[in-house]
Amino acid sequence: MKEFVISEVKAETAVLVGLITQEQDEAKTIEYLDELEFLADTAGAVTIKRFTQKLNGPSTVSYVGKGKLEEIKKYIQEQDDNETPVGMVIFDDELSAKQIRNIEKELGVKILDRTSLILDIFAMRAQTANAKTQVELAQYRYMLPRLQRLWTHLERQGGGSGSGGGKGSVGLRGPGETQLEMDRRIILQRITLLKKRLEEIDKQKTTQRKNRGRMVRVALVGYTNVGKSTIMNLLSKSEVFAEDKLFATLDTTVRKVVIENLPFLLADTVGFIRKLPTDLVDSFKSTLDEVREADLLLHVVDISHPDFEEQIQVVENTLKELGCAEKPSMIVFNKIDNYTWTDKEPDDLTPPEKENITLDELKKTWMARLNDNCLFISAKQKENIDELRETLYRKVRELHVQKYPYNDFLYPEAEEG
Repeated sequence: MKEFVISEVKAETAVLVGLITQEQDEAKTIEYLDELEFLADTAGAVTIKRFTQKLNGPSTVSYVGKGKLEEIKKYIQEQDDNETPVGMVIFDDELSAKQIRNIEKELGVKILDRTSLILDIFAMRAQTANAKTQVELAQYRYMLPRLQRLWTHLERQGGGSGSGGGKGSVGLRGPGETQLEMDRRIILQRITLLKKRLEEIDKQKTTQRKNRGRMVRVALVGYTNVGKSTIMNLLSKSEVFAEDKLFATLDTTVRKVVIENLPFLLADTVGFIRKLPTDLVDSFKSTLDEVREADLLLHVVDISHPDFEEQIQVVENTLKELGCAEKPSMIVFNKIDNYTWTDKEPDDLTPPEKENITLDELKKTWMARLNDNCLFISAKQKENIDELRETLYRKVRELHVQKYPYNDFLYPEAEEG
């Protein structure tokens, strides 16, 4: 009995699957699978194997080809024989109901795609009623076109006619179209209810924002796990939850910050990620309104991440979708204490790239053109935080004068001038 209990608390094992295509080379696929593994780890699963395949594009039937699917199936069977069963197979793209159904039928284990994994993490992270409602709405939107697959799964569990049936199979011989349509109607009703609930929450938040008085609003934006919450804690001297996991922050936290004599509002927002499900973006509209209504965006970047430039592009594209691309912004390169580079020999002819140049050399590249719209800090080690505060003070003050020219705001040094 004790051994059984121990095995129950072990983390689920996961196998990851990704494609190498003309649009996504092998190096990029490896980076995406690294991120997928981090997502799996955040959700509580341990990755034990990766599979990749070169294809022109995903198969509409089974995502990967028949041969690769057979290879994955063989590996799963081998792990069963070694008493380390595979708990799930996770695919690095969103799968259709047809693909999930065919893959499950062939592999016989739980199948997740990138979207369902992210939704699972969001459900796990949601703390407030607002976040829980937004996640539930996104889950139902994801589930709706896949209802047929869910019922097929239940039908297979029940055994169906001629399979021996036995206890538990009654009522699970195939729900038929009536039950499917009933469930579809229930989910649609639930989606409508959740939308109304979010509209009410959105009205409340809009009222709250209007009641905040005449203060400039600054929003921290960026890829997930770049250190936004840590910066929030430093600037506001508050205790916002910060963790080295993806999506540690779901609910937008707003704090009043005062630098010298200048108060402003600072918002910590949910992190972005590659292939962020559209349903999540739609569901988290009220959370992202803090970004839309901000006067200044602090785009936080993890400069120690090998793919930070693509992460910048992901965030900029998402901001464009939100209609925030033209907002005043500045980039804060965080985690300079983690930045590593490979010291090459003087006669090495390797072209200079971020993997083989120093941080000082990197600053002289395209970043040099950003001037004072670019800062390099370590929130963890509190490096260059004073410079961050000084730059914020200057920018917020400029915005305050532009936005509230007749506001009775005290600037002692301005009075002296």
